[in-house]
Amino acid sequence: TVAMGVNMPARTVVFDSIRKHDGTGFRNLLPGEYIQMAGRAGRRGLDATGTVIILCKSGVHDMAELHAMMMGKPTVLQSQFRLTYTMILNLLRVEALRVTDMMRRSFSESHRDTQAHEKKISQLKKSLASLPPQDAEGQLSDILPYYHTVTELRTTTEAIQRAILDSVNGLKALSVGRVVIVNNKQHLNALGVILQVSNDAVNRSFTALIICEKGNEEGEGKGSGGTAFPHRYSTALFIPEGPCSHTVQKLKLQDISGITVKTLKVIPDRIIENFSKRQQPRFRSDPPGQAISTATQELLQLAEANPGGIATLDPVNDLQLKSVEVVEDCMRLRVLQASLKDFSCTHSPTFAEQFARISERMSVQEELDRLLFLVSDQSLTLLPEYHQRIQVLQSLQYVDGSGAVQLKGRVACQISSHELLLTELLFENVLSPLAPEESAALLSCLVFTQNTQVEPHITSTLKEGIDRVLSVAQRIGELQRDCGIPQTAEEFIAQFKFGLTEVVYCWARGMPFAEIALLTDVQEGTVVRCIQRLDEVLKEVRQAARIVGDSVLGSKMEQASLSIRRDIVFTASLYTH
Repeated sequence: TVAMGVNMPARTVVFDSIRKHDGTGFRNLLPGEYIQMAGRAGRRGLDATGTVIILCKSGVHDMAELHAMMMGKPTVLQSQFRLTYTMILNLLRVEALRVTDMMRRSFSESHRDTQAHEKKISQLKKSLASLPPQDAEGQLSDILPYYHTVTELRTTTEAIQRAILDSVNGLKALSVGRVVIVNNKQHLNALGVILQVSNDAVNRSFTALIICEKGNEEGEGKGSGGTAFPHRYSTALFIPEGPCSHTVQKLKLQDISGITVKTLKVIPDRIIENFSKRQQPRFRSDPPGQAISTATQELLQLAEANPGGIATLDPVNDLQLKSVEVVEDCMRLRVLQASLKDFSCTHSPTFAEQFARISERMSVQEELDRLLFLVSDQSLTLLPEYHQRIQVLQSLQYVDGSGAVQLKGRVACQISSHELLLTELLFENVLSPLAPEESAALLSCLVFTQNTQVEPHITSTLKEGIDRVLSVAQRIGELQRDCGIPQTAEEFIAQFKFGLTEVVYCWARGMPFAEIALLTDVQEGTVVRCIQRLDEVLKEVRQAARIVGDSVLGSKMEQASLSIRRDIVFTASLYTH
């Protein structure tokens, strides 16, 4: 445990024990703790290797324990950077530093490789400039809208397919024997039959037998020409021009563009086994087995019987997917498919070439836009929360529309925590009718964070003050929720605990510590710490009162501070007292 705080290299590190007490019980060292201490073994520039010795006082340690400690995954570092209203207001007052600059420097944004992104951006801009010009005249005048329509159509299809896979009925439909339409880098609208479905729910795959051209079993001929984006959207099924062959592939969800209403009786194990056997050089010339030949012939007959397209299962009517998103996607899909016949660009003799050009150009442009976004302020993780908090500050008139800090904002800058509540209490004169000791007791809700079972006995003035604090907190909490901050008004109010109001009130009136300790079930150390933190809050309120120009409140806070700064709570050391 001592070594955790010692930054000193050594040739050898010796562990007297690999167990420690963490405050609640004994446990083995965590991987991160072991690495931090054992990593000191070996002096840089002096030792080629370092030695770590673990003493076995009570027997040899279990191998599983040692493996978990030495090879386990260290605790992931979590960024503790948090946006606060005080931080935002202080940075808005400083012209030399923006809030986004501060967010960019935080650990939460340390993964951003800005230099590499900017280098890639420069390369992409050069690539974009070197691409051949796009012909968009005559029949090709609508090729760009056509590209966007096909892109949206594919995106919508993939969304529907994901919904199908996530549903019980969809998984039942995608079972062994189901005929599907395959679209990927090797196949364009080719029929296939599912042979096997993986059990991996996250990355589910489907092993399928797919028909193809003879000699194109490896997928290098027809289809989409090596790209998953065919230049012409069509429902026409693939029919081999020569002898029909077959291949067995593992398909991802996005490779299946349609689930047909047809099923085949297949023997999946025999098909997979026979195909795998014929991939070996010595069996490559063997004829396909009966199970494969039958399935291939049935798929070919289906394709020849439905050259313009085969009936597919409707997600809404057949698979009973009734969610609003799926219904809307299906309606959008039908509209997009119907709109394709209105484009004139598909009739141009150079359509395929020009579509390939625009696909390449748009691919580069989309990657460029993605990288430009990553290096911009808009990609900062905390930027949405920043805009939400700015909206809260503008609604409460802490800043104006241009971001200039107003009087209430300057007051809030003096307060380190719960700045909105304290500032609103000041401007609504909640503390004015209270005596100094009552003010201290009321403000204890800002520093006390525990729950207590003891109900405090307080004055009627203090009760009114508590009601006003809760009312202000309710208003701020509702405003934050309306501005999009993910915290309910109830959660915001729950931060403020009034369990020590009686204790602080009596302490400020001069009651001995031994007596106030009997008024609550809170531990004495917690009481001392809360009163010490309360003194800091009173100092901040005093500074804020001076900015507002309320000298009466300022002197009241000074009296309250003096009344609690006494006796054992503010003794520097119990040993020298």
